Amino acid sequence: MFAWWGRVVVRFRWAVLAAALVLVAVGATWGAGVFGQLTGGGFDDPASESSRAVERITAELGPQGADLVVLWSSDATTVDQPAFRDPVAATVAGLRGRAEVTSVVSWYDTPAPGLVSTDRRATYAAVQLRASDEDGKAEAYEALRPALDAPGLRTEVGGTVAFLHEANTRTTEDITRAEILSMPVLLVLLVLIFGGLVAAATPLLVGGLAILGALVAVRLVNLVTDVSIFAINIITLIGLGMAVDYALFVVSRFREELAAGHDTAAAIRRTMATAGRTVLVSGLTIALAMGSLLIFPQAFLRSMGLGGMAAVLVAMLAALTVLPALLAVLGRRIDAVRVPMPWRRGARGGRPAAGETGGAWARIARSVMRRPVRYLVGVVLLLGLLAVPSLRMEFGGFDERVLPADAAPRVVSERIADEFPGGTVAPIDVLVSGADPTRVQGFADRIAAVPGVTGVRVVANRDASTLLTVGYPGEPTGDVAQDIVRAVRALPAPDGSEVLVGGRPAADRDLLDSLGDRLPWMALLMAAATLVLLFLAFGSVVLPVKAVLMNVISIGASFGVVVWIFQDGNFADLLGFTATGFIEPSNPILMLALLFGLATDYEVFLLSRVREEWDRTGDNTAAVTAGLQATGRIITAAALLLIIVVAGFATGSMSYIKLIGVGMIVAIVVDATLVRALLVPATMRLLGRWNWWAPGPLGRVYRRYGIRETTEPEPAPRHPASLLAR
Repeated sequence: MFAWWGRVVVRFRWAVLAAALVLVAVGATWGAGVFGQLTGGGFDDPASESSRAVERITAELGPQGADLVVLWSSDATTVDQPAFRDPVAATVAGLRGRAEVTSVVSWYDTPAPGLVSTDRRATYAAVQLRASDEDGKAEAYEALRPALDAPGLRTEVGGTVAFLHEANTRTTEDITRAEILSMPVLLVLLVLIFGGLVAAATPLLVGGLAILGALVAVRLVNLVTDVSIFAINIITLIGLGMAVDYALFVVSRFREELAAGHDTAAAIRRTMATAGRTVLVSGLTIALAMGSLLIFPQAFLRSMGLGGMAAVLVAMLAALTVLPALLAVLGRRIDAVRVPMPWRRGARGGRPAAGETGGAWARIARSVMRRPVRYLVGVVLLLGLLAVPSLRMEFGGFDERVLPADAAPRVVSERIADEFPGGTVAPIDVLVSGADPTRVQGFADRIAAVPGVTGVRVVANRDASTLLTVGYPGEPTGDVAQDIVRAVRALPAPDGSEVLVGGRPAADRDLLDSLGDRLPWMALLMAAATLVLLFLAFGSVVLPVKAVLMNVISIGASFGVVVWIFQDGNFADLLGFTATGFIEPSNPILMLALLFGLATDYEVFLLSRVREEWDRTGDNTAAVTAGLQATGRIITAAALLLIIVVAGFATGSMSYIKLIGVGMIVAIVVDATLVRALLVPATMRLLGRWNWWAPGPLGRVYRRYGIRETTEPEPAPRHPASLLAR
């Protein structure tokens, strides 16, 4: 199948390249237009109680709550003095005349003690926007921001809308900066790996094609369903990373086949039959791993799943079509524009000749297989030690502390909590429907008696519907707020009425519950997809199970490091973040999908070469030795390139971007070194022929439906040199 595909691509190479140019043009024009059509937010479960509370409050009482919190303060005057009062009054009057604003509540209109700081040098106003959706609110905030400043006073803007706007803006800036920094470094490393500019440019070309093609795919999806802006974040990360990996695999194998004495057409056929097959299995596995995010009801996770699937599949297709077509045109000119590197003279690498077992990676493999138990125990103990902190991972919601300390929404939240009596920018909302004022008051008294509650007040009433807001100390994601949400929901509703609890603390609680309910199903889907695809690729039931276990070990080590750093606060000053004592759960869920797929990627590449040698020799030890010798350098290079792609994330200003960057770097390093170079060879040595075992019925399934070549590509004269290592 794959050799046949190589012949097809060679024959129609110019048509394939023309189609690629059309895709580039469409992606750069129509596809890039997706940026203006994607939605923001999407963090809530539409079926949760907090989401239903928002809908019912709006339907029964009209829009409620503060979208923006505008904090004015002065070091010289108090809120009672004209120099403070007059600018604020003028600003509030101007806001009430704006079409974007529904209402503004300030201390000068409603002299509530909670709206003035204890030193009386600061006050804030709650602004409600007219827009009903998150995108409309964000646009309104951008238009309103200059009108929020009061002359002569320090103005800082917080609240949910300002917080999300700041988070989205900084996230986009962080990812853009990471891409700008990574591209030149990638090019330099690719030149060092390949030794020539032409070969080094091919992975970047495939990466650009993968990103543009994914933008087209996401815009097509957006025609039938809403897609979050977070899809773009994952497209740039995994699209570029996987494209570079796949191009590295394909180009390296192509140059190896040329060095073995094949002409261009035969080299492409053999490359597609080997590296092409590996790319297909890897791409499908990673796409299915990202597809597991689609089971979550939150739009931002589903969108990242869609974006990741689009990026991986386009990168895979580009590596199987456009790249071999380009190689067919270039032929041996793939080595044009060589860069002299004295240390490479006489170097050897790539695929060993028959019976050849020399090289550093082969020596590592032989050392491991002479002492497999010792290596197995040592590596497992080390990874287990790294993974131990993950056992105490605590989950919490998404609050302003993910922003840098000087970000205005965070400053507003912290100042209101510290300087204002009973202050919070995100109270708990309690809707009581179907109760008269007397019963509502009795219910409010019971809420006030809940431990931790700092105050309960009626903020809206219409017919038999009443909205209560509940104050609490600390952060919306803190234990006190979460305990109060649980306690209020546990209170019996007044007779004949219905109670719904909403607000940011309740939304955080519902998010945690929703993600926790679906996480086991996500893990099951990823494991099942990996087991099936690896069985179809290698015809073994042992290797897929081992691959899943290896993935769990390497990901567990990564999660342990993430907990030790970001939950416990180690290196917080060095990395520039604020430890919250918990991990926002969507981050490890996204990491789980990404890392499970990436770990399987390296596993597939290594096992593919081992399987080739096993089929050729029938000697398990020799097959593992030759397989690691052939792939060790390329897997290490691929891991290094992927680390460069994600390294910029660790320098971002948003703590959750840092977390993803650090976690992925740790997982990639662990997987490409300890797991693939030591643990996998050790386990394969101990398993021996059992590596390739499958019961009879499954063996027949593999022979009929396996992802393999039905006939071997034509043999070639062996040649010990490799263009990869020139």
